[in-house]
Amino acid sequence: MHNDETLWHCLNHDYCSFKVKIKTPKQNFCRNQYNVTGLCNKVSCPLANSQYATILEEEGVSFLYMKTVERAHTPKYMWERVKLSRNYLQALEQISKHMEYWPDHMINRCKQRLTKIRQMLIRMRKLSMKEGPRLVPIKKKTERREQTRELKAEAAAKVDLAIEKELLERLKQGTYGDIYNFPQKQFDNILNKEGEAQEESEEEDEDETEFIEDMGDSDDFSEEEDEAEVEKLGEMEELDEAVRDMEDIGSGRPGALRPPSKKRRASSSRPSGPRVELEYEEEMEGGR
Repeated sequence: MHNDETLWHCLNHDYCSFKVKIKTPKQNFCRNQYNVTGLCNKVSCPLANSQYATILEEEGVSFLYMKTVERAHTPKYMWERVKLSRNYLQALEQISKHMEYWPDHMINRCKQRLTKIRQMLIRMRKLSMKEGPRLVPIKKKTERREQTRELKAEAAAKVDLAIEKELLERLKQGTYGDIYNFPQKQFDNILNKEGEAQEESEEEDEDETEFIEDMGDSDDFSEEEDEAEVEKLGEMEELDEAVRDMEDIGSGRPGALRPPSKKRRASSSRPSGPRVELEYEEEMEGGR
């Protein structure tokens, strides 16, 4: 049979797994999740009271838990859970409605616990909205283990590289003679590396000598070449005219001693290119 006095006497004077004792100041606390105040006393103990009520929070939602003596014979269904509204005033009305015939001190404690839970949720929401440094737990044992593993792996890698380098040097020197038994994959990798190194050296040799064309004086050279060609053409025409005059003298034609036309010489000696007209303006003094 369920007797509150007997249970409290056993829990208070004997052993209780939820009790926490503090010497200074001398106070006893309770770690049971259904304790409405967190203190270890007869009124607040959820184990020594057959009629008990408390408020619990689950993922931001508050619930009212109630225990009655009529359900004591079924521990699975001993606690009745009622979901409370997110509105504070409506939640207080729900507590008053479901605990209408309960003791007043129990109703007041449930309402106080609801107020504390709501204040805690508001502070949590404000802290989550602030952008600031977040505390992250540091697992020293795990970090120490990982650091030891990294050092061991690094040392093993250095040993492997040193062995590989030494074997390559001995292979080049021919320490073990001409008969070798190498893994085919590693042998191909070494050959590929040497081939890539040779190709890079050849490319560097090719890129050392470069020929650069100077495009700055190309117009001057082209103009000088044009003038030289025009002069050559003019000389050739003069030679042709002289040969014709000699032929005319020999044949006795009239007008054989006529000098060559100046127009033809002028046209032949004139450089081919665009014509430029120059205009001169004379300034008249206004005072004269």
